[in-house]
Amino acid sequence: MKNNKQSKKSNKKVVGITIGVISILIIGVGSFFFYQNWKAEQLAIERKNNVEALVDNHLTALEKGRYDDYLDTLMKSSVETEGYTDSELSDRYETVFQSIGVDGFDIVSHEIIYDEEADIYSLQYNANMSTVLGDIELTDYQARIIEKDESKSIEWDHSLFFPDMEKGDTISLSYTEPNRGSIYDRDGNMLAGDGDAYEAGLHPESLGEGKERQERLSNISETFNVSEEVLLDLLEQNWVTEDSLVPFKTVDRGETPEVPGVLYQNVIDRLYPLGEAAAHLVGYVGEVSAEDIENNPELETGQVVGKSGLEYRFDKELRGHSGGEITLVNEAGNIKKTLIKRAKKDGDSINVTISSDIQSELFETLNSEPGTASLMDPNTGEILGLVSSPSYDPQLMARGISSEDYNEYNEDENQPFLNRFTARYAPGSTFKILTSLVLLESGTTTPDKVNSINGLNWSPEIAGFGDRKITRVNDSITKVNLSDALVYSDNIYFAMEAIGMGTEKFVEGMLKFPFGETFEFPINMEPAQLAKDNTIDKKTLLADTAYGQGEVLMNTIHQQVFFSPVLNKGSLVSPQLLLEEEVMKTEPLVSAENARLVRERLVNTVTNANGTSHLLDTLNYKMGAKTGTAEIAGVEENKTNGFLYAFDEENASYSFVGQLEGQKSSDVIKQFKPFFESIIPLLE
Repeated sequence: MKNNKQSKKSNKKVVGITIGVISILIIGVGSFFFYQNWKAEQLAIERKNNVEALVDNHLTALEKGRYDDYLDTLMKSSVETEGYTDSELSDRYETVFQSIGVDGFDIVSHEIIYDEEADIYSLQYNANMSTVLGDIELTDYQARIIEKDESKSIEWDHSLFFPDMEKGDTISLSYTEPNRGSIYDRDGNMLAGDGDAYEAGLHPESLGEGKERQERLSNISETFNVSEEVLLDLLEQNWVTEDSLVPFKTVDRGETPEVPGVLYQNVIDRLYPLGEAAAHLVGYVGEVSAEDIENNPELETGQVVGKSGLEYRFDKELRGHSGGEITLVNEAGNIKKTLIKRAKKDGDSINVTISSDIQSELFETLNSEPGTASLMDPNTGEILGLVSSPSYDPQLMARGISSEDYNEYNEDENQPFLNRFTARYAPGSTFKILTSLVLLESGTTTPDKVNSINGLNWSPEIAGFGDRKITRVNDSITKVNLSDALVYSDNIYFAMEAIGMGTEKFVEGMLKFPFGETFEFPINMEPAQLAKDNTIDKKTLLADTAYGQGEVLMNTIHQQVFFSPVLNKGSLVSPQLLLEEEVMKTEPLVSAENARLVRERLVNTVTNANGTSHLLDTLNYKMGAKTGTAEIAGVEENKTNGFLYAFDEENASYSFVGQLEGQKSSDVIKQFKPFFESIIPLLE
């Protein structure tokens, strides 16, 4: 019995050991397979991450146009198979995308696809390409991802340029240019627009030979103001034959003299009928520059764009947009696919408030003197005339000015390129109109208030003024009220009143007017300035500001607007240059009564025999006016600029601001008096 029990115990022990060994083996085998699966999963995750990193680098480089980085993601042999080296393919992308004006390539969506059966990855993506003709939706780009020796790359072929593109295919862009819109005045007269002109060209066969040829070229050079060197260079072009017409200058109708060796052909050209009279306002066009294209990638070499004035400001509207097609073309020259097609849109025309007759008359009245003038309808703010003198020929600029002609303009001491109606000047005593309104509105000044002033000089006995003296031009009266002060243009009176009012109240009253603010006006200009940072921190500056000196800066348009409450019962009217815009008037900035008081006293400056504007009293209608002579510090001696603000008192049909550089207000009156005599019929 004992042996049997021992045998049973031994068998149980063997079984237990066996079971333990088997368990260990099972656990070991399971752990081995678990490890193998885990390791495979980790490698698969790492592989997928590497593929995703490759795709991310590939698409990011493509979006940002970094083609060298893009090439780093490609399989080199696939690029070579398609017939490119790396540098050639990079250049090809640049060339193709530039040729169709691509300024944006955005990946809209992408997907990395894994084929379990073949154990390969591939990439599919959709993109949006912004081109000169608009956006192109490019769908279903396909690319295989090649994995070899632990490296990963994208297999490239021509379909990664554009889906459906194959080796030998090209991208073609065709253009249909729009007609540029015109600029018309208030009466429908053209200020800028397309019209007939003539292109003068050399006819080599008619030039003759030897001495005759030389004499004829010399005659052509003198007649058309084109150097012989330029003419000879044109004749030496490769395409020129004896029977060619070699264009050298565009000329207007009536400027086509019969000259041996010259023939003419009719062309359509951008014309500027008012010439110099409207050059600074209307501007001119020219061929697009590299800088223009950089600023606006929609532009293409050879296009014509506005370069200055209204031509520049409304270029987008006037230019319209080109029509055309971007197509995929096969090696045989046949269109495989149209990527985008857009109809051309001719430019819109604009109508401005300017009157051609008034514009021409204003400009002629300046007689090339350095200065500016404007005429406005004070009821609507419509600008009827706006000129700067001296001026330049916009036709010459649009047709391509020669370096000699450009230098002549540029070296002219009177600066014909300077736009004086946007330039800011110290307005001098015309500013007393605004000061009068502010003083009356504050209650500091009343029509009956009288200041005692003796002599031509005055200095207040206040701290900070020192020995500084304010001067006036006439000391014939010693008891001065507001009417006298405007009639005689008395600096001392206005300085006294402003100092009495105090800096804080004076600045507060002035800043009800739009100093430092821009107008919604289609001509770029700096805002009017009361003082630097619109801060007056000295009593001397306060006194000077009151009579339009100090740091006050305004242009002719500012003066028209800021003085308009005098003619609008206290409301300020915004300037308008586009016809049929809504009239913009503010709520009254000053009372109608105070506006009326100042208006009446401006009439007195004309009707009073002692008034600074009395020369205008001989006209056959009633006027109001205010003169101004601003003194400007010079290197050797002080210079003056003369100003005149004037208006039709009878019907308020116009307000006028004129300025002459280096002259006095009396000179401005004499210069423009003939204009005032002729203006009323032009307004009817």
